[in-house]
Amino acid sequence: MAYSADQAAFQVQERLKALYRLVHDIHDERQQSEHNLNSIEKAHEKISAEERVSPQYQQQLKNLYTAAVADAEREEDLIRKALTKVNEIRAIRNERRIQARNAGNKETIRRGALMKMLLSSAQTLPLWVGKPGEKAPPLCGAIPMEASYIAKPGDMVAALVKGAEEEENWILAEVVSYNGATGRYEVDDIDEEQKDRHVLSRRRVMPLPLMRANPETDHTALFPKNSVVMALYPQTTCFYKALVNALPSSATEEYEVLFDDPSYAEGYSPPLPVAQRYVLAIRDRKGHSHS
Repeated sequence: MAYSADQAAFQVQERLKALYRLVHDIHDERQQSEHNLNSIEKAHEKISAEERVSPQYQQQLKNLYTAAVADAEREEDLIRKALTKVNEIRAIRNERRIQARNAGNKETIRRGALMKMLLSSAQTLPLWVGKPGEKAPPLCGAIPMEASYIAKPGDMVAALVKGAEEEENWILAEVVSYNGATGRYEVDDIDEEQKDRHVLSRRRVMPLPLMRANPETDHTALFPKNSVVMALYPQTTCFYKALVNALPSSATEEYEVLFDDPSYAEGYSPPLPVAQRYVLAIRDRKGHSHS
């Protein structure tokens, strides 16, 4: 949906108001939940002191646990609604940015600011929080995209492009458009200094993850240790072959990778941190994935 500047501002404000109300509702729900949890703790203390569980305490505990589960479910529902509002705000702002670019009003970003923006983009990438037993979806962490998936305008991708000397490199790029008839993407190099636009086949474009995986609940959505991957080299906009040395242990941590580097005796660089968003399955120069 296309928004004018005023419409976008209004839509964002409406969602911010809703988000403000939801945050207060979450706070109130959490206080209620803590009250019930404290009651459960006190009930257990009484049972421990008496060293027996009477039918009365059994029923009391059952009621308290039922109430605590209901509290948790209500809090979860409110949190998910709040996250939906955050994602809607992100989508509106991204749509406005794309509109400005298409109108020729693309903002010039200095390299230092670009690096900060890329880091922030990785850190604020939505975290997948599934329900019990629910598997992480495609493009969450290391989960590959579906075969029919088409990246949308504004999406970040890795793109295999030819340089000035005909060498091919995987670069960080932004999708401008996709032509269904030709099966080709138009992408912009994210590095403003290059100012290059490329027309590429689908096999030369790899969408970046749309969500982070939580290592504590969805470790299978992460690349295993010693996996060979493509990773964005820190402070650059290029992807290079690397080896996963350590996995993130929390949702906010990064991978630790070893980049291929013949200048070191071991053939690898020292361990370097790379965010989940910028660690992808390895592909060869023809754009074919390898496990």
